[in-house]
Amino acid sequence: MTDARPDTRFPSLPADDAGDGLIITAAALVIGDEILSGRIREKNAGHLATVLTAIGIDLKEVRIVGDDEAAIIEAVNALRARHTYLFTSGGIGPTHDDITAEAVSKALGLPCEHDAAAMRLLGDHYEKRGLEFTEARKRMTRMPEGAVHIDNPVSVAPGFVIGNVHVMAGVPAVFQAMLDHVVPTLRTGRVLLSRSVPCPHGEGVIGEPLAAIQGQFPDIAIGSYPKFDAGRFWTEIVMRGADDAQLERAQEAVAQMIAGLDADTAAAS
Repeated sequence: MTDARPDTRFPSLPADDAGDGLIITAAALVIGDEILSGRIREKNAGHLATVLTAIGIDLKEVRIVGDDEAAIIEAVNALRARHTYLFTSGGIGPTHDDITAEAVSKALGLPCEHDAAAMRLLGDHYEKRGLEFTEARKRMTRMPEGAVHIDNPVSVAPGFVIGNVHVMAGVPAVFQAMLDHVVPTLRTGRVLLSRSVPCPHGEGVIGEPLAAIQGQFPDIAIGSYPKFDAGRFWTEIVMRGADDAQLERAQEAVAQMIAGLDADTAAAS
């Protein structure tokens, strides 16, 4: 008897509602002991955030785990269930500690196998270079059954997409090239606009009035970022939102707040 229940391994994407108010969310999972030990500085999450913001996808979470199968499986299943898309980086190379493909396969309940198309692709690549297609290099063709390739114009070995999970390389140049191929396939939502205002006052001074402004504009994300340059401290206030009119009003409120604080400082001096 056929089981008619839906396959819950692959969460359905939200229904399209013409896109105007559609919120598409994403998470990033960075994999590798070398990141957690500090031997390599992580760069992919920041690049991913920049690209996704520009196309109207909200990056909501970034998680870093080591080369630990159980940790990867737990993170993949948690993040793919909460968000429209999950993007991973790292752990799909030729060495023994590159275990992302196996872990993602287990998370989705699928066999991990040498993909035939990837075997041909890499086999031809190494033959042209006069190099042996070793068992270690063949490890880079492993992916879950039914996965679709993510092209790799830098070093050939493909990433893959399965369900809403995009698995990509950890090397920043390769990750970025793969992401360029992924972006046209993604559903996008509202594009957040951004405005920033320089403020000569510290966070300890602006904290309460800025919180009051945030309360007036709940649909605008307002952040404050301490800065130090040219021998002085100051704060950058950044506002992000989808409604340009609201964003302008919030910016005006921040400007009025700063003017009031400037006047108080001048009066006290």
